[in-house]
Amino acid sequence: MTKMEQAFNLFDTYNKQDPSEIIWNGQPYPAEYFYAIKLYERVKDLAPQTGDALLLASRCQHIGRWEIARTAFPEGRVGYLKWRNELSKFHAHKATEILQSLNYETDIIARVNEIILKKKLTTDTEVQTMENALCLVFLQFQYDDLIKKQSPEKMISILQKTWAKMSTPGKQAAALLTYSETGKALLNKALEGLD
Repeated sequence: MTKMEQAFNLFDTYNKQDPSEIIWNGQPYPAEYFYAIKLYERVKDLAPQTGDALLLASRCQHIGRWEIARTAFPEGRVGYLKWRNELSKFHAHKATEILQSLNYETDIIARVNEIILKKKLTTDTEVQTMENALCLVFLQFQYDDLIKKQSPEKMISILQKTWAKMSTPGKQAAALLTYSETGKALLNKALEGLD
């Protein structure tokens, strides 16, 4: 195995510990393992010539996410943002541990951390590619489940925020996704409200 394959193997093994499951095409998968694979695939689609750091980051962007529960933080936006901030630092720390165990170069590890922590979002092409990929994975694999839990008004707001996070390549890819009838109607309504 190459060093990158070893890293992927360690990331995947860790994420397979996720106690929550997703069923996709009739097959059960540990949720974070499934999303990590899909994020990696989406990054490769968006940036076929990308370097090692972005590929590594895509496979561990949310590593061990289940270990820090949303319920450990207060309700509301402030609590949500604090939770997300703590998660990002945890993901970066866990990725660093694994990459160091494989004797990865410090500059590669630092770059993986920058991408995971979304430093210089919108001005850093690789970080923006990651953001595009995250939004696309949400739209393709998590969107319909969220529709069942949120009001149409809340979903429209979520979709508008998601759309605003993406650059042109992300939006173009999002337009090509297949949506449920409800999902498509909500997305059309959300985009009507944008300039």
